[in-house]
Amino acid sequence: MEEEEIEKAVLAYLKKKGFKQTELALQEEQQSKNPSASQTDPDVAKRILFFAESENGPARYQDGYSKLRSWTYSSLDLYKHELLRVLYPVFIHCFMDLVAKGHTQEARAFFNSFREDHELIHLRDLQKLEGILSPSHLEEMEFAHTLRQSKVNIKICQYSYELLLQYLHKTQSITMLGIVNERINFQVSPGQPSSISDDAEAVTLIGSSQDTANQINQKEILWGLLEDSLEERLEKSSGLLSVSEKVEGENKDGDVEENKKKLPEGGKQGNSIKKLKKDKNVGATGKSVRSETNTISMAPRVKPELALPTMSTEVEHSILEDLRNRVQLSSLALPSISFYTFINTHNGLNCSSISHDGSLVAGGFSDSSLKVWDMSKIGRQANTINVQGENESVPSEQLLGSEDGKRSYTLFQGHAGPVYSTTFSPLGDFILSSSSDSTIRLWSTKLNANLVCYKGHNYPVWDVQFSPVGHYFASSSHDRTARIWSMDRIQPLRIMAGHLSDVDCVQWHANCNYIATGSSDKTVRLWDVQSGECVRIFIGHRSMILSLAMSPDGRYMASGDEDGTIMMWDLSSGRCVTPLMGHTSCVWTLAFSCEGSLLASGSADCTVKLWDVTASTKAPKTEDSKSGSANRLRSLKALPTKSTPVYSLRFSRRNLLFAAGVLSKGA
Repeated sequence: MEEEEIEKAVLAYLKKKGFKQTELALQEEQQSKNPSASQTDPDVAKRILFFAESENGPARYQDGYSKLRSWTYSSLDLYKHELLRVLYPVFIHCFMDLVAKGHTQEARAFFNSFREDHELIHLRDLQKLEGILSPSHLEEMEFAHTLRQSKVNIKICQYSYELLLQYLHKTQSITMLGIVNERINFQVSPGQPSSISDDAEAVTLIGSSQDTANQINQKEILWGLLEDSLEERLEKSSGLLSVSEKVEGENKDGDVEENKKKLPEGGKQGNSIKKLKKDKNVGATGKSVRSETNTISMAPRVKPELALPTMSTEVEHSILEDLRNRVQLSSLALPSISFYTFINTHNGLNCSSISHDGSLVAGGFSDSSLKVWDMSKIGRQANTINVQGENESVPSEQLLGSEDGKRSYTLFQGHAGPVYSTTFSPLGDFILSSSSDSTIRLWSTKLNANLVCYKGHNYPVWDVQFSPVGHYFASSSHDRTARIWSMDRIQPLRIMAGHLSDVDCVQWHANCNYIATGSSDKTVRLWDVQSGECVRIFIGHRSMILSLAMSPDGRYMASGDEDGTIMMWDLSSGRCVTPLMGHTSCVWTLAFSCEGSLLASGSADCTVKLWDVTASTKAPKTEDSKSGSANRLRSLKALPTKSTPVYSLRFSRRNLLFAAGVLSKGA
């Protein structure tokens, strides 16, 4: 009888694992052999029967994980931080395996027993997994399905790896060994454990497997700037710096007048620019100023893949004038910040954007409206508060003292759902808005009217962005795609599909040949505009990506996530140059200064932070070993608002930083 049970257990195992040929061979052998002649080793028999009984036993998961956890926490400190990386993937796969085998109650008890260990880093993932109550949920829930389909990549040193294997073999933890073997892909490095605790790619949990990403990241990308750009023409004429000084000397009055036309705080901006230039000359050497400018002038030149719109001579002169009067920023010369605060929005404001010269501010609202404020009309009446170098001008929905009691904004109505994103064209004559009604609308700020409604997405459109040259724009949606459009066509020109979840944000490359997309699948992708192909996958974030920014020289990209982490990426290699830690909540907006030396970030933690890009991209690895010190060196200044989460940031062409946010109720 025992013999038959063993044979049944072995056959059941072979059938379950799909070893059909072995199963047939065993069945043939059973039929041909003499039953009385066969004898099985009692120890082997016991092991096979025990294995068959425990194959579906839930207790082995609880027991195996508990022992592995105890062993990991009692390991030497030198190896502990690397071994702890293994616990989370083993934990979630133990839980999902229990659910898959129908042991729902045991799975729930297991989950609740050990969830506290992982809440600090993986709280949002755990909240998603908590909803899994039956085997069918594993297939239906996109997050769980993806986890079960792909392996987890973990970086670990040779010593830690061998210690782990030795433990698993010694304790005969068959279940844990099976999960580690099936679900984890170790990237073993020789020698001692790495001392870099903030390695962005130490554990990559979801999204494309590293092999696929590496394969895609081999593709060539041309990250340089467009040929014959206005900046290049200005460089060739006599050099950005010398022209700037020359014009400053000749046209001081004209400079102030032009600023007054463009900005509500016109005189103040003119003064701040002159003050900054003066400070710059005092605080920094000419050599360092020139080196900042050269990052753009030294960037390689590429041909445009899109047909670029023509620019009128008048507009060209206006932009060149701005470029000549641009303030050179660096770690020694920080920008002036003009902060626009929305009040009395009653939790209705979803997004905001600022035109290139700061003269127009737009807000997208939950009641499906879009409102645009002209700063030149309300700037004189608005309250200005000078706090730590910030000018907080307050565009209110009901501004007191406005002419004849008229409202202080232009109201645009047309969407059938909340407005989630707005973007101004480079010249400020058009504005795009995207909505939960799955459409994008083009509005004219000159005519104050809706011109076009673009339909193509099937679900809410989270973000829309004009290209640096205007005419073309990109959108991203809940339907997991990004699309490229041109103003003169109602159908999209390209559809970029590949993300595993919502595409939350989109950003154009400086040369308009690529767009970047950030997604809830925790990856950022770079797409070729002409072919529609994905040419880079950036893996490293541990939560959804909310904001993106491209450096003016086209070489680097910054991405901000829901946890407050910012990562600086090298586009050519596809690798993270450095993580920038400092924010304590969602990073909603990022912006590079015009010469690329500074990065500004705005967050839900009510601060604007300024980061030194030059130090971040050139920091030697020895500095990183001092835990956290490298990050503090890269952060130049934190500018707290009174109680205003920062929705949007924009550097003007003259390098004045504009910011906007909504005053929260707690103030």
